[in-house]
Amino acid sequence: MSRVTLAHGAGGKAMRDLITGMVLAQFGNPLLAPLEDQARIALHDLAAHGDRLAFTTDSFVVDPLEFPGGDIGRLAVFGTVNDLAVSGARPLYLSCGLILEEGLELELLERMLASMKTAAREAGVSIVTGDTKVVNRGAADKLFINTAGIGVVPAGVEIGAHRAVPGDVVIVNGHLGDHGVAILQARGDLALTLAVASDCQPLHGLIDCMRAACPDIHCLRDATRGGLATVLDEFAHSSGVGIRLDEESLPVRDAVRGVCEILGLDALYLANEGKLAAVVPAEAAGRTLAAMRAHPGGADSRIIGEVIAAARPRVTLRTAFGSERVVDMLVGEQLPRIC
Repeated sequence: MSRVTLAHGAGGKAMRDLITGMVLAQFGNPLLAPLEDQARIALHDLAAHGDRLAFTTDSFVVDPLEFPGGDIGRLAVFGTVNDLAVSGARPLYLSCGLILEEGLELELLERMLASMKTAAREAGVSIVTGDTKVVNRGAADKLFINTAGIGVVPAGVEIGAHRAVPGDVVIVNGHLGDHGVAILQARGDLALTLAVASDCQPLHGLIDCMRAACPDIHCLRDATRGGLATVLDEFAHSSGVGIRLDEESLPVRDAVRGVCEILGLDALYLANEGKLAAVVPAEAAGRTLAAMRAHPGGADSRIIGEVIAAARPRVTLRTAFGSERVVDMLVGEQLPRIC
């Protein structure tokens, strides 16, 4: 079985063969084809989409590399696309940096690159530049991927964590915690067989529909590490407001809820890879929710809470028993190596 060797990262023929025979074969496009040390993108092509550049970077170290509903390649593309999309930007171009462990099976690497290619096509973005490094056996865990992404924000779009005001409504686009439980299941940490797959998906198409229904979305963020609770705490502190959630409105699958009860986890803190939290004006909530439910990425969208005036910024949860508890930002790590 062919495997990655240190020669694949040495800058010579083996590395060239890996890049041309495997990477370029999957990602080939006019911007990548010259194999220069950078991609050269015409400014007028960017300016045609808006008046501001959105630029993000992310790294992916998920364990295991493949899991129900996705893999590290799909995660890398969609995770970067979503970080751009929640600013209102149209995602356009990605980079791909590969950190390979000596001994990695080349067939597995090729499978992950093919997954990235499929995900990029699905998201409508191009992978236009990248880098490859190989580390000694044991210095990494098979494969890490670093990505950067650029997109363009249309004129007039102003979405930010600081814009929530009392009276606004909080909406999520579906079930919480699926990704975290899918990873647990793939690791063999659960002596259960569950029909739960990762929610890994691109969100920019859904966000386009939301913006058409509500041009003035106040806050928008994808709820990845730290889950929904951490995102909403960031909104509350950036805006100087309170956010009150309704426990009975939170969309959590029975299987996910059961895992949380068994392991002492909280679905509000579990990672998601295809869920967003939006804060919109109350008068636009109905039409925004309808637009979200009409899109495949938001069919299970729900209103889960409201923004309120508060003496100090915080998120609270109104429980099914009528009591109220504080939902603080995640302290520590519920599940490591989740994305």
